[in-house]
Amino acid sequence: MRYLHILLLILIVNAAHGAGLTRYEYTGRSVYNMAKDTDTIIRKQSLSVGINYGSDAMFFGRTGPITYPFFSTDVVYNTKAGFFIYGSALRLIGYRTSVDEVDVGGGYLYRPSKKFSGSISYNRFIFNKEERIIESATSNDVNWKNSMDWKPFKSTVILDYLFGKSSDFFLTLTQSKYFETKGNIFSDDDYLSFNPGISAIIGTQNFVQRYSLDHQDRFDADNIYKYGPGAPSNFNNGRLNMLNYSFKLPIAYNRPHYTFEFSYKYSIPVNVEGALENKHESFFNASFFYIFY
Repeated sequence: MRYLHILLLILIVNAAHGAGLTRYEYTGRSVYNMAKDTDTIIRKQSLSVGINYGSDAMFFGRTGPITYPFFSTDVVYNTKAGFFIYGSALRLIGYRTSVDEVDVGGGYLYRPSKKFSGSISYNRFIFNKEERIIESATSNDVNWKNSMDWKPFKSTVILDYLFGKSSDFFLTLTQSKYFETKGNIFSDDDYLSFNPGISAIIGTQNFVQRYSLDHQDRFDADNIYKYGPGAPSNFNNGRLNMLNYSFKLPIAYNRPHYTFEFSYKYSIPVNVEGALENKHESFFNASFFYIFY
């Protein structure tokens, strides 16, 4: 890339990828650390701050029974050696709570060659007593991400192990293609970047079972909880299964110290088990990040 940017997406997510709520996107987180999807890893000390809007909260290809649009703020500190720490706070729109989730974590970025890069991190999720979003069924995530740039496209493999009230394992596979304009959008030092990609998530979904058991009264009220045939007890949420396919198109406006990104994601959940009836859904996200070097 022409300009230096660094922010870390941790999941979903994935992927959230995952993601996400996107942890992210995280993937994995997917869910709330939605750093822009047009990043490169550099070895430079920096402090990144950002604000994000999401149309709904997704966690490893699953959403809750209620649409939860949200705002989140993120702070990431990176060292020249490749280590980073971050913090994030999320608030659901339409509720009186000031903060619904706080995340903290840290890890290490590595890039042994120009084509291969990766990161390993630990993330801790802290929720308020309402625990509205589906991610509240767990509280810890160990994330290992590796990417290979083949030039025509970029392949990314993310492994996540989540534990807390439930334990799950996820494998997120992504193929993406990054390209950018040659500048001169409004000045000589700005440009647009694009990074369309397709993703697939394989994993267990004990978190779905845990969330449904913790919120049975809410499911009853929304006529979503399943009884009899198809009830959670009839499913094996601990079995590895394909969970989700998705297509994502991030478009970012970049300047030397800040980035504004808008992204569209179309999600196709499969093998939906337990008490949640997920359907195909479109997600919209907007992010602004400023980087201090």
